[in-house]
Amino acid sequence: MPQPATRRTVLATGAGAFALGCVGCGAKDGGAATSASSASASAAPAGKEAAAPEGKALARTGDIPEGGGKVFKKEKVVVTQPEKGDFKAFSAICTHQGCLVDEVADGTIDCPCHASRFRVADGSVVHGPATSPLPQRSITVDGNSIRLT
Repeated sequence: MPQPATRRTVLATGAGAFALGCVGCGAKDGGAATSASSASASAAPAGKEAAAPEGKALARTGDIPEGGGKVFKKEKVVVTQPEKGDFKAFSAICTHQGCLVDEVADGTIDCPCHASRFRVADGSVVHGPATSPLPQRSITVDGNSIRLT
């Protein structure tokens, strides 16, 4: 009779399976992402990814195009400007499998791994396989500076 799996065995096996299943996550050209970066993206519970330091200046308002946005990979945040002077921020971690979104184009925030797309106005799903919106992040606009809060 086989021995029941221990918690440690299940966790170790699950982490290895995730790393193997996410080869190419975050690599637009099809190259493999390191398993360390894949694991770090999945290490935090959904909606609880590592945040940039509070109050950190991300950009100037002029850096964010109207109707578009900009991805801040290091901070794992995407800032958009759906309409003139209206700035929004969302997690840059795709809700499908934890890849980092890499582009804001034609009114959507795009994930390179499986082609999920999210609206710049509210982070909602435009095209799957993702089924959940990008979580909102809190920012403040002070003069021409956009800061995480």
